[in-house]
Amino acid sequence: MLQIYNNLTRQKETFDPIEPGKIRMYVCGMTVYDYIHIGHARMLVVFDVVVRYLRSRDFDVTYVRNITDIDDKIIKRANENNEDFSQVTERFIKATHEDEQALGLLKPDIEPRATDSMPQIIDMIQSLIDKGYAYASDNGDVYYDVSRFEGYGQLSGKDPKDLRAGERVEVNEAKDDPLDFVLWKAAKPDEPFWDSPWGKGRPGWHIECSAMSIDQLGPNFDIHGGGMDLQFPHHENEIAQSEACTGKHFVNYWMHNGFVRVNEEKMSKSLGNFFTVRDVLKEYRPEEVRYFIVNSHYRSPLNYSDEQLDNARSALTRLYTALRGSADAKAPSDTEYETRFNEAMDDDFNTAEALAVLFDLARDINKAKEEGNGAVDELGAILKSLGNVLGLLQDDPEFYLKGGSAASGGLSDNDIDALIQARMTARNNKDWAESDRIRDELKAQGVVLEDGAQGTTWRRE
Repeated sequence: MLQIYNNLTRQKETFDPIEPGKIRMYVCGMTVYDYIHIGHARMLVVFDVVVRYLRSRDFDVTYVRNITDIDDKIIKRANENNEDFSQVTERFIKATHEDEQALGLLKPDIEPRATDSMPQIIDMIQSLIDKGYAYASDNGDVYYDVSRFEGYGQLSGKDPKDLRAGERVEVNEAKDDPLDFVLWKAAKPDEPFWDSPWGKGRPGWHIECSAMSIDQLGPNFDIHGGGMDLQFPHHENEIAQSEACTGKHFVNYWMHNGFVRVNEEKMSKSLGNFFTVRDVLKEYRPEEVRYFIVNSHYRSPLNYSDEQLDNARSALTRLYTALRGSADAKAPSDTEYETRFNEAMDDDFNTAEALAVLFDLARDINKAKEEGNGAVDELGAILKSLGNVLGLLQDDPEFYLKGGSAASGGLSDNDIDALIQARMTARNNKDWAESDRIRDELKAQGVVLEDGAQGTTWRRE
């Protein structure tokens, strides 16, 4: 039985979908004002793997991941560039999709944009006002009245009294309580706006996700995901406004992935210690980035370094080397490997333990090659099938092993093949010195030779 750690209850729970066999899942997507970084990539890969695994277990998954295409950061970037905000968002939506495709992410089934959801957002705000959970201020802003919602703080474990003690109302704010948050922002000069019953303005960030998720998945759905930094206040506020509006329990399982850290600090744009996916992919292959991410449990901190990515490259090389030479075959079902893999994934998507099963498979494939027992193709098919659930082992083994890193250069494949042929001639002539010289020359160029019963194969380091 699948167990998911539910941040709402702070414990693992047996997953029980609202509708048998079907799962409705919403993940907070990108705010599109810049290129995505490795912290974003972790969130995207984590929930990509969740969707892949749930579908591998025959669940019908509806995966919704939104785009926030209007907020303060977008407006600030547009003003800095002296361009319309929509030019900024279109540019970075395109860039984000390119990076997601490079990382091998499945496309969400539905990708709503905030700017396309204004009717739903405005209707939701009006409903909250009508029910006494929100109020329009004299300056045109609309605020959510946190004091009216009894369960506020349930997701983050924060006490409203403690939060209130550490907050204060700015002089220019028109809200009644320090904890009240904005649902609708009155238009300021030279800012984009939409018409509403409260005047021209734009939505607050929190209401956008509530409106989009409820519109696409209904008032109660199975899984809501995002980064740990969204737990408070974003997701806390989503619960408050959604449940106040619909009168229903909003989300059954809340999942949050841990931070990516650099030198023991959270990776973020505000700290200036982030690495964009585009820059990282100049040095490392997408699958190496994916492996780096899934090699740790999704809730644990993830420490970014070149060493960790180099380790990911070495690990993938071991797996692809095991697959090398195996013919396409259909993977049998209900194998011991699949059972162990699923047991690991059923334990709150423990990808680190699931990877250990792949390496056991690789070991058994190599043993089967040595023994020539004919099980190589079947074991290889199982390895590729389980790897696919993690979004790994998507390349042809020869392509991966001979391709090297994204930045590799030097000898061409034909040059390497010619040197290997020359080395073979030297070995046949018992010219061991020449054979060793060629091997050393290739090694100096980052090419590793592997002599076996079927001849010599090679790969780039």
